[in-house]
Amino acid sequence: MIRIFIPTCCFLILLFPQIVLSECTCEIDSDNNIDSNEFSSVSKYKVSSIAAILICGAVGVSLPLFGNKIEALRPENDIFFMIKAFAAGVILATSFIHILPEAFDHLTSPCLDQNPWRNFPFAGFIAMVSSIGTLMVDSFATGFYKRQHRKQVVADDVDVERSSSVVDDHSHSHVHLHPHASAASLDNQDLSSSELIRRRIISQVLELGILVHSLIIGISLGASNSVQVIKPLLVALSFHQFFEGMGLGGCIAQAKFKSKSTAMMAIFFSLTTPIGIGIGMAISRIYKENSPTALIVEGSLNSTSSGILIYMALVDLLAADFMNPKLLNNFRILLGANVSLLLGAGCMSVLAKWA
Repeated sequence: MIRIFIPTCCFLILLFPQIVLSECTCEIDSDNNIDSNEFSSVSKYKVSSIAAILICGAVGVSLPLFGNKIEALRPENDIFFMIKAFAAGVILATSFIHILPEAFDHLTSPCLDQNPWRNFPFAGFIAMVSSIGTLMVDSFATGFYKRQHRKQVVADDVDVERSSSVVDDHSHSHVHLHPHASAASLDNQDLSSSELIRRRIISQVLELGILVHSLIIGISLGASNSVQVIKPLLVALSFHQFFEGMGLGGCIAQAKFKSKSTAMMAIFFSLTTPIGIGIGMAISRIYKENSPTALIVEGSLNSTSSGILIYMALVDLLAADFMNPKLLNNFRILLGANVSLLLGAGCMSVLAKWA
């Protein structure tokens, strides 16, 4: 599934030139008509935002990955549950408070035809379909990998049993006992493997949803020619990238990918928003955010991203951790996780006042 990240990013990058060149029946925002001095000043803020967001994202996603060197960030520690709950709250608030309302604004814009865009809540519909689609991908992928692993374990077990029979043919007691030990070993391996497969799928689907949104919001920041818009966006995105990165990094750490895959996923997350800002800067002179095509494509992608992140935050991050026996059997940790969740969601919600 890691291989789908590059084609997805390339598709979105290739798609945006078509968006910005679309004709528009509504008035273009005045912040696109600025003189050279003001354009230069705004560009400095954009370059600064690339550096700030890159650093925040990289640090956020890297901290859990180096948890073996930081006691509090190790997945087996109690504090890790609270950190993940805070990050999940940030992701959930981002979906409900930032992405979904923006999708509704885009898909109900006066620049779009009354029929069908303003006669049906397409943003909510797309988000719902996206959530259901994520559930289907989640379940089918998990089932597929579980079956594949089960077949492999059974095949390996048969090979080991045959080897044991040849080598230890003189020991009948050993041969008779072997199947029982083998069955127990099979069950234990299947249980641990199923959990690992589940975590890997969670981390990959979560990253895909984050990448879509990150690229869109990066382009929006880069295409804006208003300092008043860029400043609050910079603060909100830096906060968002850091804690969203921690949530994603925690999932990647628990998935125990190989070093190369882990590095690729961390790099993709860190670079997507800065790349989006760079694309936005390149098209800022011709960008028409009120063009019908731009509104439809951005609104649809935001709705899709929102549905993915809402599902992942509620089902794969929060429900999985909050139903963990370690939390349920320890009131202190459970209370801390709930408080952390509320703090994460609350902090990201407050930022909606400025961005």
